[in-house]
Amino acid sequence: MSAEQTGAFFALVSVCSGLGSVLSLLLLLAKPVRGRLFGLSAIREGQRCMLRADMLAAYYKHREEKTIRQYEYENFLYEYKAYKALHGNSFIERIAREVAEWEIVT
Repeated sequence: MSAEQTGAFFALVSVCSGLGSVLSLLLLLAKPVRGRLFGLSAIREGQRCMLRADMLAAYYKHREEKTIRQYEYENFLYEYKAYKALHGNSFIERIAREVAEWEIVT
């Protein structure tokens, strides 16, 4: 390769890496901006609230007898997974551990 070709190659590599950096930065900034623009954070907070309320309702309904029906337990687990995926707090983790120790009635 000649010196001219080498210089052109390095210029091309520099431009490509610069474009990659700019695109990466835009992608990192796009998610929070999109969330605020379309109100997605409020929707997620509402979903967390609904899931938490439903799990607590199941917990308080059965906490005295410490038994839970199988379909209710399965629903509880699905809700717990969704709640954790939405970055819910650790309060429900304690509730889920307690519910996991209960007798499951089929």
